[in-house]
Amino acid sequence: MFRKREIRIGIACVVLAGLLGIAASCMDAASNGGSMTIGEGDVPLFEVDPLFPKPLPNHWVIGSTIGISVDSRDHIWIIHRQQTLQGGEIGGVGDPPDYECCVPAPPVLEFDHDGNLVQAWGGPGEGYDWPASNHGITVDDADNVWIGGNDVFDSHILKFTRDGQFLMQVGRPRQRSGSNSTENFWRVAEISIEPTANEAYVADGYGNKRVAVLDATTGEMKRWWGAYGNVPDDSPLPPYSPDDPPAQQFRNPVHCAQPSTADGLIYVCDRVGDRIQVFQPDGTFVREGFVATQTLGSGSVWDIAFSTDPDQTFIYLADGSNQNVHILRRETLEVLSEFGDGGRQPGEFFGVHSIAVDAEGNLYTTETYEGKRLQKFVFMGYGPAPAVQGVIWPSD
Repeated sequence: MFRKREIRIGIACVVLAGLLGIAASCMDAASNGGSMTIGEGDVPLFEVDPLFPKPLPNHWVIGSTIGISVDSRDHIWIIHRQQTLQGGEIGGVGDPPDYECCVPAPPVLEFDHDGNLVQAWGGPGEGYDWPASNHGITVDDADNVWIGGNDVFDSHILKFTRDGQFLMQVGRPRQRSGSNSTENFWRVAEISIEPTANEAYVADGYGNKRVAVLDATTGEMKRWWGAYGNVPDDSPLPPYSPDDPPAQQFRNPVHCAQPSTADGLIYVCDRVGDRIQVFQPDGTFVREGFVATQTLGSGSVWDIAFSTDPDQTFIYLADGSNQNVHILRRETLEVLSEFGDGGRQPGEFFGVHSIAVDAEGNLYTTETYEGKRLQKFVFMGYGPAPAVQGVIWPSD
């Protein structure tokens, strides 16, 4: 009799302990991250993954990394510039080499979700003109790879299969046809794809001052526009000043043109103008928002990605001048928070240039100049955060 009672009490204690353990685990999860639903005043929360990606094979190293994209497999693609590696960074180059290490990796690299290298390719080949200074990479819904270029001789874009087979070149190098050309670009920063209409939005760019829209299959130019939907004008602009009225044309570079699936609008990075301009797909101006408006020089609005909730509630904005990532409310372009700082440790930045998000909400960044790397920021849910978060180091 007493023995049965002791067993029942023991079982109850075990169950209670288990429930308390689950509650404690949930509290720990909440303290390390946040809720999976967006509450009033919440922002997405992240922690840097200091072990992503895994080391490259073959003594490969990467140079200034000026493009990133996430494909349908949730694989992460980057593009870098081999020519920015120099001196002791590539001591393995030469015949004979000065050192055992290292050599430039191929320009295009694909990583799986865990940071393992899947494949690498790119560079000059038969039938196309590889950019003198490749810039930007986008993998579309059919896993085709689009690449631009921002050298003074780069006035074209390229399209490849995912394994590097050449598909299409639009434009020819060494052309300066201007921002109203129907055939060529000039110093393209990035290409983005809107799959429903099968259109490519070209941020054109470092030389021209426009968004150009192409048929993504044929490359035919369909339309283009400048700031506020104006006809593009390539006349020089005075240097940016936050005290002046906003310029009626884009400044160079026009650094991104990203379609949103939530509202069907196009979000354009006017980098040196410290602003995002929003358009209907036909180029009709909708609104604009300004970020870190005291930023001079290279500007604050380098690249954007959208959060993966159905409403794409948030914009993540890479700011390579101020060495951080801003979090904005997409509908209002209000800046809510920022994270990062200048430096070379995980979670810090030097020239954060491009930004992308995977299906799980994780964030990826690449760094140009001497940053020369890819970083991953793990999505931890939604919750309150200060306006300036600093370096978001792992809590464990």
